[in-house]
Order: sequence, then structure tokens, then C-alpha cells
Amino acid sequence: MFFNQPIKHAVIVFLVLTAIGISQVQETAYPPPVNLITVPTAGTLVRGSFVVDMRLQRNGSLTTGLAAGLTDRFMFGISYGASQLIGDQKPTPYPRPEANLKYRLIDETTAVPGVAIGLDTQGFGQYHPADSLKRYDVKAYGLYAAASKNWRFILGNTGIHGGINYNFTETTDGDRDLNLFVGADMELNPEFSILLEYNAAMNDNNQSLRSLALNKGGFLNAAVRWTFVQHLHIELEFNNLLFDKDKVDYFNRELKITYIEYF
Repeated sequence: MFFNQPIKHAVIVFLVLTAIGISQVQETAYPPPVNLITVPTAGTLVRGSFVVDMRLQRNGSLTTGLAAGLTDRFMFGISYGASQLIGDQKPTPYPRPEANLKYRLIDETTAVPGVAIGLDTQGFGQYHPADSLKRYDVKAYGLYAAASKNWRFILGNTGIHGGINYNFTETTDGDRDLNLFVGADMELNPEFSILLEYNAAMNDNNQSLRSLALNKGGFLNAAVRWTFVQHLHIELEFNNLLFDKDKVDYFNRELKITYIEYF
């Protein structure tokens, strides 16, 4: 069966426009997010922008942070919080304000991922001040290097992220191993995004590269991010999906609110 001339012309035009659209998608580098759920990416805040975030966590823990883009490559921030701040138990303040610095070494192109180095000393969850612990439920990333590669598809941006980190502030437990992390984000439309990440937690147990496996440890996290208005993001997180039954009875449901503005 053969197509008539008008249909042929329409098909040819459609294929040409599709090819042009795909080439534009491949040639356009999309800026990655600054972070996923907890995992850092190679993205940084642009110069003249700042972000305020608040994270509601298990056991009534609350963490707030403020970060600003000093240049298009360098951002700086601080954070602070307390355990059991929400509820009827005595709050336990975090031991100190924590720092967040990031510098993008390599800009992302169609062939090369973006690469950034940074420092983030803010852990996640409850802080345990006992002499045998002196750490958060989930250790901070500490010094890290992260790489990100993004693509534009029909629905929106899709990104793959990964890196390596070393925590030098929470080592009372004697675990000073390097750690690995990986994650992805996908836009469903301009308002909603799905986030997925895996923190191998190789500095949190007896994990090693040789024994690394999803069913042997680490933290698998997922989230839905809703851009409520242009500068406001609300994030519903489902953390520790591979929950450790010796520590928790179920995975964590957490909430993160982020506000971005420019000055």
C-alpha cells in the first residue's frame, strides 16, 4: 500500500522537524539541580541568587539552611537545626552550624558532564551526642566530587548524577572509608519532578567496593518535588527504602520546603 503525495509530504516534514528537535535537545546543556534529596550534584546557584530550605525529619528533627550564589560557579551556605524540636520531648540542638561550599570545575556540554567539588558537613536526622557516636543518623557527605549529565526530553529535563565523598567530621565510630553515591531526576512537567538516589554508606558499616550491593546496606531514597509557585518547591521524601530493621521499623517520610529568590 502506497501513501499519496500529501501524506508523504506531511510525513517528511514531521520527520525533519523531529530530527531538528532531537538535535536541539542534544546540543542544549540543561543546568542540573543543586542537589537531589540528599545527594549533591554538579549544579550551583547562579550569581545573585539565594535559597532558604527547611527539612522536617524523623523524631521531630528540623534543619534549616541558607545558601547563596556568589559567582556562577561558586556557592556558599550554612545550616543549623535540632533533634526532637517538634514534639513533646526535650530538644537536642545540633552541636554547631554546618557549612556548605561548592565550586563547579567543569561546565556541562553535550559530550562532557559537569563536575564540581564541595564541602557539606550537615548530616541528616537526629544528632547523637554520646561519646560513642557523636554523629547524625545519616552522615554528612563531607568533602565530595560530583558529576552530572542532563538531557532535554519531551517531558522536560532528565539528569544522571554521581560522585565520591569523604566524611572527616563524624569518625568517632572508627569508619573513615570513602563513600559513593548516585542519583537521577526526571521532570514530568514544569511543576512535578521525580527524584531517586542511592547513598552506598560505605563509611557507615562494613561495606566495601567488593561487597557493595543494594540488599547489603546503603540508603535508597525517592521523592516527588512540586514547584508550587515559581520560586517555591515542596518535596515529599521517602527515605531509607532499604530500611535497616535493627535501627528503624519502617522507611522515613520527610518533608522539605525550598524557597529561591534573587537579589
